[in-house]
Amino acid sequence: MSTLALGVIVLLYMFAIAWLGYIGYKQTKNAGDYLLGKTNSVVMALSYGATFISASAIVGFGGVSAAFGMGLQWLCLLNMLIGVVVAFIFFGRRTRKLGVRHGARTFAQLLGLHYNSRTIQVFIAVVIFIGMPLYAAVVMKGGAVFIAQIFRIDLDLALLAFTLIVAAYVITGGLKAVMYTDALQAVIMFLCMLFMLFWFYHFMGLGFTEANQELTDMAHLVPERYKALGHQGWTAMPVTGSPQWYTLVTSLILGVGIGCLAQPQLVVRFMTVDSTKQLNRGVMIGCLFIFITVGSIYHIGPLSNLFFLKTEGVVASEMVSDIDKIIPLFIDKAMPGWFGAVFMLCILSASMSTLSAQFHTMGGAFGSDVFPQLGRKKNPNSTMGVRFGVLCSIIVSYIICYTLSDSIIARGTALFMGICAATFLPAYFCSLYWKRVTRQGALASLFVGALASLFAMTFLHKAEAAPIGFCKAIWGKDVLIEVYPWFAIDPILFALPLSILAIILVSISTCKRNGNCPPD
Repeated sequence: MSTLALGVIVLLYMFAIAWLGYIGYKQTKNAGDYLLGKTNSVVMALSYGATFISASAIVGFGGVSAAFGMGLQWLCLLNMLIGVVVAFIFFGRRTRKLGVRHGARTFAQLLGLHYNSRTIQVFIAVVIFIGMPLYAAVVMKGGAVFIAQIFRIDLDLALLAFTLIVAAYVITGGLKAVMYTDALQAVIMFLCMLFMLFWFYHFMGLGFTEANQELTDMAHLVPERYKALGHQGWTAMPVTGSPQWYTLVTSLILGVGIGCLAQPQLVVRFMTVDSTKQLNRGVMIGCLFIFITVGSIYHIGPLSNLFFLKTEGVVASEMVSDIDKIIPLFIDKAMPGWFGAVFMLCILSASMSTLSAQFHTMGGAFGSDVFPQLGRKKNPNSTMGVRFGVLCSIIVSYIICYTLSDSIIARGTALFMGICAATFLPAYFCSLYWKRVTRQGALASLFVGALASLFAMTFLHKAEAAPIGFCKAIWGKDVLIEVYPWFAIDPILFALPLSILAIILVSISTCKRNGNCPPD
């Protein structure tokens, strides 16, 4: 496709985004609208899905599936069952009611007001504002890598342009602008992934069964470095208990599959609808969206090995060492020329929808939860504090993006979601379902979950501890426990059980001591 045609497509897309952002801006009258704009079930479900599925899912996890195989489809199943069905039905309904009862506008406010604790609200907001930039940075990298590949431009220029575009409509339009643009971006993502799935089989001249059988027969071509980690082929799970198995199951599948329940930017979506019926209507839309977008890329990723073998004579991971670049390379070589431009819009949509939600969430944490009076002395409805928080979060995420190593997109996503699960999930779940939970129990769970996650990353889990180097500087070794498999187990399996135990034991103890335990 010519540069002119590519430019026209991008300009039309940007015009649509700007128009939707303007609509959101016009409908934002005060701080409440900026933080929590009301929408209908379709927009909410599409926004939820688009926020959930980022460039890290398509570029990062797609590249991981190309290297590791179809075992990642278990994550797709968890995304639908836990991330949509359980989230909407068992969490969403009660979250919406709890939000209405307390008049909450952010995730930190929701729990802080429920437990009647300013400390809880500030602590959650600080974790969000400090921790979420890592997730945002890997999403930014995923989008920028693809833009640079398609336009054949420098990665730094792609990253700068991409960041400025997202910043423009998030800072000005608030949550309504974010959700309206999310809905458009979700439709683009859905159609692109559906086309890519069908085009692959058409291009290869193979049926579903034949392609998967040929991929199965390629097991002997797995690179030796992956065989040593437990890789048994692209249609088989890794050897149980192997390093690759621990990475796939404990870090990627469990970290993201469970961690999605406690993502602040997703929880807020439940508070934007007016009734439980609207949440119920969103379940089918959300499941279909996840099934097509995530299911397609986790299926196409492994099959890209078949394509590269037939066209280049090597498997995907031998074509490019950085697995974050496998999917962009596959699109460039396997898809028709015009689709590269359209798929770039898909990546832009995936990245922008997630980033806009992240930046909005971080801005709310800064300007509404930690510094609620910032800029409101003269005007109580001012959104200056939140907008300033959004700007700060964008700058921090942009800087972090330059420090990221290769093949980090999927791992960074799983890491942040695991931290959210260990830190937020027990207190969030108990606020909805356990009457005997106490403020002290919730605080203990939050602190234990956060500290246990940080300790495990710094001293126990080799994937993070070795690059950080703090453990080696103190004790002269990468991790405290060098006996396998302890250094391969993801931090979530250490931190989440401790966080759950803390909220149960401390709540029971303080409830009995205070003598005000309500009946179960």
